[in-house]
This record gives sequence, C-alpha cells and structure tokens, in this order.
Amino acid sequence: MKIKKYDTIIFDLDGTLLDTLEDLKDSVNYAMAFYGFPERSLEEVRTFVGNGVGRLIELAIPEGADNPLYKKCLKTFKDHYSQNMQNKTAPYSGIMETLRELKDRGYKLAVVSNKFDAAVKALVRDYFGDYIDVAAGESDNVSRKPAPDTVLKALAELGSVPEKAVYVGDSEVDAMTARNSNLTFIGVTWGFRTREILEEQGAKTIIDEPGQLLSVLE
Repeated sequence: MKIKKYDTIIFDLDGTLLDTLEDLKDSVNYAMAFYGFPERSLEEVRTFVGNGVGRLIELAIPEGADNPLYKKCLKTFKDHYSQNMQNKTAPYSGIMETLRELKDRGYKLAVVSNKFDAAVKALVRDYFGDYIDVAAGESDNVSRKPAPDTVLKALAELGSVPEKAVYVGDSEVDAMTARNSNLTFIGVTWGFRTREILEEQGAKTIIDEPGQLLSVLE
C-alpha cells in the first residue's frame, strides 16, 4: 500500500531499529536474582517491554510496584543495563541500509522511545549517529508514549510538523502514540509484537522487512 509523500520519519527503538531483548532480559534477571526473586523468560520480557523500564520492572517483580523493594530493584536494573546494554543488542537485518538510503533521499530522521533517555541517546549515538540527529527517551519532565509529548518535541527539533511525518514502530503503544500525535503509523512485524496486535490497533500499513519502508513512502 502506497501512502502520500512525507519528509520526516520518527522511529521507535526497541523492536523496531534494535533487537534489544536479550540484553533487557539479562538485566531484568540480574535485578531479580540480586533481590532473590524468580527469573523471567525471554518471552515474558518480550510482553513486558514497551511502556518504559518502570513498567518493565513492575511487571517482572512479584507484587509489582507494591513490592517494598520495587524502587531499589528498578535502580539495580537501570545501573546494570546502562553498563550492559550493548552485549547482545544489534540492529535488525536491513536497518542500516534502509537508514542510509532514507538519509540519502533527504528524510529527517528521529528516534522516540520509552526507554530511559540516557540509554536512548547512547544507543542511537553508537549505532545510528551518522543517520539520526534527534533521539528522545523517557524523562521526568516529559510524558512517555503513548502521550504525544516526546514525538512533538522531536518534530520541533527537526523543524517538522505532524502532517509531514510518519511514526514507525512494532507495538500497540507505537500505534497509539502515532494516533495521539496525529502522525501516520507504519507498523513493523519483525519486533516484539505480532501483526495481529498491530491490526487490532487499526494499523493500515504494515511492513515485514525494513527495505519495504522505502517503497511505501514514495
């Protein structure tokens, strides 16, 4: 399905540009083990991600945010992840070539993620610094996705507007974020959620490999 011409593309990070699941699982389980809680499987962590690390640990820890060790566990996770977030993480196949081509075609590119801001900026700098100029993650002073705040902030930094931008992501949170920001949504099936979940959120354009993004944008 072809869609009208845009000049700005905002990407989700985890499950869209980077396969971060193994490193997230390892840091979750480091924190769980540190406080004597049961470890979580890769598939469990897959379902937990998407709403920020606070929610990730809330879902991973017994009793959730009511657990008296919740805040300490969250800090332990963040400290461990900050030092180990590139052990197994890598761009999905075809991502680098697609970003290079998009940049060559003159698109403005940004990343907006619910991962904590310092990690988002570090990962984008290290993996995609040649292509992506603006990266925003979760922080205390800006509401996280699916609120539109981080997307609108990124658009302002790029000098763009919602009607000229698309949001590319792999999850129901991304679909809701695009809707709340008045951006066209493009769903991807190689990430952490299924095609069915994206369709349930009303996604009209769904791609199965990064290179397809080039054709649906032109």
